[in-house]
Amino acid sequence: MRVALIDYDSGNLHSAAKAFQLMGRDAGAEVIVTSDPDIAARADRIVLPGDGAFPACRTALGEVNGMAEALCEAVLGRGIPFMGICVGMQMLATRGYEYRETTGLDWIGGEVEAINAPGLKVPHMGWNDLVIDRPHPILEGISTGDHAYFVHGWQFRVAEPRHLLAHVDYGGAVTAVVGRDNIVGTQFHPEKSQKIGLHLIANFLRWAP
Repeated sequence: MRVALIDYDSGNLHSAAKAFQLMGRDAGAEVIVTSDPDIAARADRIVLPGDGAFPACRTALGEVNGMAEALCEAVLGRGIPFMGICVGMQMLATRGYEYRETTGLDWIGGEVEAINAPGLKVPHMGWNDLVIDRPHPILEGISTGDHAYFVHGWQFRVAEPRHLLAHVDYGGAVTAVVGRDNIVGTQFHPEKSQKIGLHLIANFLRWAP
């Protein structure tokens, strides 16, 4: 199994790569950090991380020649399992409003809006308890009350409730995990979420949608 971790200069790839490589040993997975669309197109799993602002990440992804097209062909055309992390998850949305309106990939309908949590600090930073909304293979063995690590000031509001897999309570419900078909995304950083995060990565590597 070959796992492509997409490098488009918009994420801390070192810790993510280490976490996927660690869990990939048992799954027989080769984890490749790549900015080559041909490698991404031939991968058996694709992971899109992202740190920073939605418009900057979306622009950076578009500037890697052929990458957006390769991801669409692999994920939408051939059904390759895909995971977006943090802003990589937010870019699955139809559009985002951070700084300016920016078109997302529109793989999961919805919009990325500022977190509105009166009396609480924004960005939402640190550990929070997951609330599982719907069962899903990547959440197998993960329960409501398990902790995950977040760093974000914007949230993905899905258009279809069935695409919301888990949320956290931070001045109201804040999306934590989304998914449909062969596509999933986590707002939290699984590579920073210790045991639960590694368990989720292992689930993703076993997942056969």
